[in-house]
Amino acid sequence: MKKHLSIIALFLIQFLHGQTVADFENFNFPADTFWNGSSQPLGTTFTSGNVIMENYFDTAFGGYWTQGWAYSTMMDSSTSGFGNLYSTKALTGYNSSLTYVVGQQNAKVMLSGNATGGVVSGCYVTNATYPANSMRDGDMFAKKFGGVSGNDPDFFKLMIRGWFGGQVVTDSVEFYLADYRFANNTLDYIVTDWQWVDLSSLGNVDSLWFTLSSSDVGAFGINTPLFFCADHFITADSPMTILESRDDNTLAVYPNPFHNQLTIETVTTNGTIAITDISGRVVFTQLINQQGPVNLDLSYLSSGVYTLSVISTSEQSAIRIIKR
Repeated sequence: MKKHLSIIALFLIQFLHGQTVADFENFNFPADTFWNGSSQPLGTTFTSGNVIMENYFDTAFGGYWTQGWAYSTMMDSSTSGFGNLYSTKALTGYNSSLTYVVGQQNAKVMLSGNATGGVVSGCYVTNATYPANSMRDGDMFAKKFGGVSGNDPDFFKLMIRGWFGGQVVTDSVEFYLADYRFANNTLDYIVTDWQWVDLSSLGNVDSLWFTLSSSDVGAFGINTPLFFCADHFITADSPMTILESRDDNTLAVYPNPFHNQLTIETVTTNGTIAITDISGRVVFTQLINQQGPVNLDLSYLSSGVYTLSVISTSEQSAIRIIKR
């Protein structure tokens, strides 16, 4: 419960302190072009919002992008193979925007300005066209996911770790860009649209590290093309403080179970009420600006079990509530 509540607190405090979005539109790139570092070889960076993306373009063998990130406006979701390295399977950036970034194995992001040492709310990710089509069809190096029978339990996974002060933080976040491990093959999928990845559980960080893994591994390592796309990194404008949490059986909430209306007796005059569902998703927030009963209209919530938290500047209290 303590970790669950701390994540809620991080989300709410970050919301109240303001955020910055790195959407990469500041490069003003025309459609169907990309930048891979060839104009600034042997190591450089580019910046959007409060994130700094590392890039390395090697000049050997005629030159090739070998590390970090590229940014792109390519809109080719159909052409297969390495020649279409800088396109996203989603066709455009998040929310039909023009520009997004393409990352490869061990890509790193550094935070800058007010975001340094703060919480990254998350970012949107999807597959690049090259690996997506490779997993769908197979190619000369990689297998078709699911195999001939369709029953092979294949996967393509993105893992994000946070760093702070030169140390890896304890938690990590995993996101499956493709998952064929289901007993029912109709549930197998390859991600082809933009999906939100919540990174708030990493806590305060100054950089992020992205690694890819796959079930398709051969004698020379992973066969699946190790590329993915990202967009809209949302960072906090100041570092966050994780508050102490406690389960509070004395928190007065009634009626419980409830139908549509819920009343909370609270003694704080400077805090926030948050309700999360069983998956940890925040479904309701409200500021507390006066002492005494707070009446909530929760008629829009589906029936089920939720966690209600009262979060102030010094502590958090939580109680399980049930909607009929």
